[in-house]
Parts: sequence; C-alpha cells; structure tokens
Amino acid sequence: FNQLATHLTIISSRPHFPSLLRRTSCETVKSRIKIQVYHIYSFPPSTRLLVWGFVQGEDSCCDVCVLSVFLMTCKPPLYLGPEYIKYFSDKTIDEELERDKRVTWIVEFFANWSNECQSFAPIYADLSLKYNCTGLNFGKVDVGRYPDVSTRYTVSTSPLTKQLPTLILFQGGKEVMRRPQIDKKGRAVSWTFSEENVIREFSLNELYQKAKKLSKQRDEGPKEPPEQQDPLGASMELPNGESKKDK
Repeated sequence: FNQLATHLTIISSRPHFPSLLRRTSCETVKSRIKIQVYHIYSFPPSTRLLVWGFVQGEDSCCDVCVLSVFLMTCKPPLYLGPEYIKYFSDKTIDEELERDKRVTWIVEFFANWSNECQSFAPIYADLSLKYNCTGLNFGKVDVGRYPDVSTRYTVSTSPLTKQLPTLILFQGGKEVMRRPQIDKKGRAVSWTFSEENVIREFSLNELYQKAKKLSKQRDEGPKEPPEQQDPLGASMELPNGESKKDK
C-alpha cells in the first residue's frame, strides 16, 4: 500500500494535475487505496498487469499498455522457408484444378490470422518438398483474403471455426476427400494436422508412386505399334510360278 500511495502522491504533485488532487495527502490516498486494493485479484489478468505497471511507475505502465496492445493485435510469424507450393487466387484456383485432370492436387485452405494455419505451414511446406512431382502438386489459397473461395468450397472462416486449415484432395478436378471432415451438423470433426496424419490419411506414398509412373509415361511418349506381317506373304506366288515358301 505504501509503495502504491507514494507513487500516486508523486504523480499527483506534478503541475498538470488539478490543484485539488495535488492537495490530497499521502495518508488520504492510502486509506482510499486500502478500500479498493482487496478487489484487485478479482480483476482479469490483463487488468492486474496494468495495475502492476502503475505500481512500478508511469513509464512502466505505458510499456505494459503498449505490450498488451501488441500481443492482442500482432499476427503470428509467417513461414518463409523453402517449399514447392503454388498459391491460388479466387480467379486461378478453378482454372488450375481443371487444366490437367491427370494431375492430383492437395490444396490447403488457410488464413494468415489463424494460429493453427501458421503452425501447420512448415509441416505442409516440408511435405511439398518430399512429395511434389509432375503428377502430384501442392497448392494453397488464402480464404481470409478471398472469402468467395471459402463459400465455393464450403470452408468456414468464422473466428471460432475449427475448419482452418482445411486440406482437400482433388483428382480429375473434383474433390475426393478433406480433413477435417464436416459432420451432418456442419461442424468440423477434430483432427490433428501432423505430418504423419497427412501422409497416412491422404495416402501420399501411394499417390507419389502413381504420379511418378504417370510422369515417366509422359517422358517416354506414346509407343509405336509393331509392324504387322502379311500372313499371306509366305505363300504369295512369284512370276515364275514359285512361291516364297518354295524359295
């Protein structure tokens, strides 16, 4: 109590404070603080943090306020490492999925403000480095930036949603499966976005092997049909009356 009252008295003695407050004695401040200080621990943690900053001094209080605002408004760090991922916009996603229906796509629907999406970003990038090939591609689309894409592909972007991130497997330009799944009530079924789960649920090893065979066939090109032999050629007669068989 004494420390807090002393700080309040020092602050109230400054010129910019009203004269009535400057005349308030330290003992008066103490008595008023005692009445209210017992309620401090009923405050939320953020309020207690501000009170602590006020006790430590005016400058510390400002620092605590700035830190609190920063923590509430700042975005988590974006992943900037290596990856083999194509980023779609609202105008390119449908076109890319339909361009070559022999290509299998795994597309992540994400939002930059989602902590879960930011945590999954390095895992998804690592999967793209391991499994990306000619017939198996990895893509991402920011549904926070393109809300019409979230509507078309039924991915909720509500602040309380459990559908971010969402992984969808496309084959032949059509959705085959997604994680997390959506139940009959439209709620996301709980699912852990780990590397092991993605490899197992999406059968990435099998998809990769099939995609490699497809790319190999493309490189070799179409095989020429073997020359057909004339079954009658062996018995065809020559001008002198002899056949090839007799020769």
